[in-house]
Amino acid sequence: MSGASETLGERFRAAREARGMSLSDVAEQIRIRSLYLAAIEEENWGAIGVPVYVRGFLRTYARFLRLDPEEAVAAFNRTQPAPAPAASAESDERGEGRATPVWATSVLLWASGIVAVLLIAFVTFTELTMPRRTAPQVAPASASPIAPGPIVAASETPPPSEKPSSPAAAADGPRSLALVLSAASWLRVTVDGSVSMEGTFPAGTSKTFYGKSALVRIGNAGGVEVYVDGKDLGKLGKSGDVVEHAFTL
Repeated sequence: MSGASETLGERFRAAREARGMSLSDVAEQIRIRSLYLAAIEEENWGAIGVPVYVRGFLRTYARFLRLDPEEAVAAFNRTQPAPAPAASAESDERGEGRATPVWATSVLLWASGIVAVLLIAFVTFTELTMPRRTAPQVAPASASPIAPGPIVAASETPPPSEKPSSPAAAADGPRSLALVLSAASWLRVTVDGSVSMEGTFPAGTSKTFYGKSALVRIGNAGGVEVYVDGKDLGKLGKSGDVVEHAFTL
């Protein structure tokens, strides 16, 4: 990255302007909203959210600008406040000291934030999976949100695995496409010309679609398993790959 006199946000802005691109141009390329890109350049971390989201966006934006993603994350980490030290011991009448844990409030606030995120993920997962459960369940895996980067061309559809087809795939029934997330990923699924699903979804999400054709775009190909009529087609790419693939159902 450039000189030490520049702030982290200034490094990103200078690299983007050197390429002659606007925030909207970059947002279109890497699928991160321009308001989040502006927040990075202004170092307005609160506009993005919790630090884990900031680090994920920093890595994606840095790779696009050909900056060092890990150096960017390290610079962000240095801006975060260190845990407050425990209060000095106060002597009682017997001359014995007892430390007052002033970090207790911070711990409670972090715990509340984590519980809120988990609750939102659980509600989203429940709403997406209640209508149909044709695809097998996948245990949730810890992963940082991955915003889509430059598109990587998908290879030919992997051959079906040797394991038996899912019971949900009826011989004469409608053709189906099922997606199961083993890691967080951005998805957009268009079935018969209509967008049926779009957004960033957590690990453990599963969804089944029915129709004649489907166009699937995945922001983290290594974290999404694909099933057609219950047959496991595996994953369309590696972790972090952005893949778009068309299916005829």
